[in-house]
Amino acid sequence: RIAATAFEVQDGIFVTDTNRVVLRVNRAFSNITGYSDQEAIGQTDTLLQTDRHNSDFYTAIWEIIHKTGAWQGEIRSRRKNGEVYPAWLSITAVKSVFGEVTHYVNMVTDVTQRKAAEDEIQHLAFYDPLTRLPNRRLLLDRLKHALAASGRSGRMGALLFLDLDNFKAINDTLGHDKGDLLLQQVAKRLQNCTREADTVVRVSGDEFAVVLENLGENAQEAAIQAKKAGEKIIAALNNAYDLAGYMRYCTPSIGVTLFFVDDTIDDVQKRADLAMYQAKAAGRNMLRFFDPKMQAAVTARAELAADLRKGLDEGQFLLYYQAQVDDVGQLIGAETLIRWQHPKRGLVSPAEFIPLAEDTRLILPLGEWVLATACKQLATWANQPKMRNLTLAVNVSAYQFRQPDFLDIVLNLIQRTGANPHRLKLELTESLFMEDIDSVIVKMTALKALGIEFSLDDFGTGYSSLAYLKRLPLNQVKIDQSFVRDVLIDSNAAVITRAIVTLSHSLGLSVIAEGVETAAQKDFLARHDCHAYQGYLFGRPGPVETLDSMTAL
Repeated sequence: RIAATAFEVQDGIFVTDTNRVVLRVNRAFSNITGYSDQEAIGQTDTLLQTDRHNSDFYTAIWEIIHKTGAWQGEIRSRRKNGEVYPAWLSITAVKSVFGEVTHYVNMVTDVTQRKAAEDEIQHLAFYDPLTRLPNRRLLLDRLKHALAASGRSGRMGALLFLDLDNFKAINDTLGHDKGDLLLQQVAKRLQNCTREADTVVRVSGDEFAVVLENLGENAQEAAIQAKKAGEKIIAALNNAYDLAGYMRYCTPSIGVTLFFVDDTIDDVQKRADLAMYQAKAAGRNMLRFFDPKMQAAVTARAELAADLRKGLDEGQFLLYYQAQVDDVGQLIGAETLIRWQHPKRGLVSPAEFIPLAEDTRLILPLGEWVLATACKQLATWANQPKMRNLTLAVNVSAYQFRQPDFLDIVLNLIQRTGANPHRLKLELTESLFMEDIDSVIVKMTALKALGIEFSLDDFGTGYSSLAYLKRLPLNQVKIDQSFVRDVLIDSNAAVITRAIVTLSHSLGLSVIAEGVETAAQKDFLARHDCHAYQGYLFGRPGPVETLDSMTAL
């Protein structure tokens, strides 16, 4: 009874004699194979064999059984209806008390579902579920094989990194479902315009990669082939996308690097990534090859970023002041300008480290330090009769102003330092007003209610809009030095300068010109109703002591 019960298990069992003729089967065998016991008994085990395995395969199995008495492994088996399926087969020899083989017990398990699950797990691990393209993990494996193949063939390959330009705008305006449609269409276009041997990968988000192999035996030949492939991709991706009835365009920026057997996977990826960012910096919708000089610049930038963090921790920054004067040269205020006293490089130009501070968001603690230092200086001047009426202008970055707690930060600094808010002027640039102007106006209005003034810096050099100029609670407009510099030699600069002054006065705003270097420039500005100036004519930026001695110029 126990033996009979054990025979009727979930796995298919069939027993054969030494000639491999089927003597008995269980119900599970019939369920798996489709053969009833009457159909199977009397047949040999070749009943289940397929042409997926040749005769040598089966011969090898039986050689093992004759030697060891058993064998097990995965095979392709055949059902009665002809369907081929994956099965796990184990064969065990049954011996008599004299050691002679009398029967073979075969156990067969249908592993179709298990294999499907394994395939799905494999696909999830190595393929992107949205586009069905290989993912970053598989990219590393393909690059490894491509580098090895390059060594064997002596031919170079290339890696292309692609980033979709302004993809975020499509997600933000149409929704992520439309963005997903675009990514799927990009994937198809990439596959259609690359060779079968090439590997197209979705790296992440809106970034894709293409691995090109077997391009040529020298760099020039390989570069020509890679350039052709990249240009073909750009042409394909420049066509309009139909996003469920919405026609949109989305261009790619492509970075290309060649590789050979001596390269490492990490180096190849870094070079392609850097080249892609170079393509974006060059204007987008274009292809750029990796330039070794770019690598050196990026390395230097990374080192500077590390030094920047250290400089903040160690207090290496200084605040310089540049005088602002009226028509008669009387000091009316100053603009604060940050300087970095690097222990090895000396005084580092703000033009070099401010963009880096913004990219790394170190501009937030740096900007707060500037604001705090300026407030402390205003509090100090409040006790000095000659300085108490001066204003201090502080540049505020867009990242800084957009902080949700920026208003609280300013209030706390004023309360902590005792600075007079009526002597504090915040200089803003036009880039701040490109996004969510309403929330910007709310913050400006709240700060202005405290007495803080606002100056619009670099007016006329960006996206100057009369609409937001009319809405903003500004006090002053600053004429950019690029206009002031050319005001005597370029009629366009002169016209623009006069227009800025006239427009500002009509809106009830004061005007100050920066970059005034000659008396002739100052006289031109004064003749056209600009009566506040800043520039080398009146003094270079320097420590606060340079202002203390100024009464009239």
